[in-house]
Amino acid sequence: MVFSSVLIGYARVSAQDLTLKQQMDALGRAGCERIFLDKAGCGQADREGLADAISYLRRGDELVVFKLDRLGRTVRQLIKLVDELRQRDIGLRSLADSTDAGVANGWPFMQTMAALSEMERSLIRERTQVALAVAKARGREGGRRPKLTALQIEQVKNLLASRTTNVSEVAASFGVARSTLYRAMERASAARAE
Repeated sequence: MVFSSVLIGYARVSAQDLTLKQQMDALGRAGCERIFLDKAGCGQADREGLADAISYLRRGDELVVFKLDRLGRTVRQLIKLVDELRQRDIGLRSLADSTDAGVANGWPFMQTMAALSEMERSLIRERTQVALAVAKARGREGGRRPKLTALQIEQVKNLLASRTTNVSEVAASFGVARSTLYRAMERASAARAE
């Protein structure tokens, strides 16, 4: 396959991902004429930016990404995408992985890198689940700390039971929203019920 000099970039960032500037800079240095972007988690199936990039690509163009994991989270997703690109005579290049599907050894190397990336994500997910289970066994729950302590919740209940103040006034005196008061009281009631 002979590719023209039309390079089209694709970048994807998630909420936890801080690499947008790095990706955009690298794609710009690579000479991409246009860069499509998705700001979505990798698990989301509908990535509008990627769909737009793929529909924009023409025969002989080359899709350039910073890393292969920007295209898909599984080897299956990546293989499907690369097969689609190959059928349309569109190249694929990954800058950080130093791979080019347009050269003889590029595609097998991309498959290997994608498989390793998928394995790494699985290991991270597994370690996270183990850490959460250990924390839970030790009595720690994830998430934010409650805004109100058990003592404060009792004070809230006493103030509301006296009927001298309304919910808005009590919430303001504790520096929280009304909904926070209601949720705190619901959690306290549910904890007592157990």
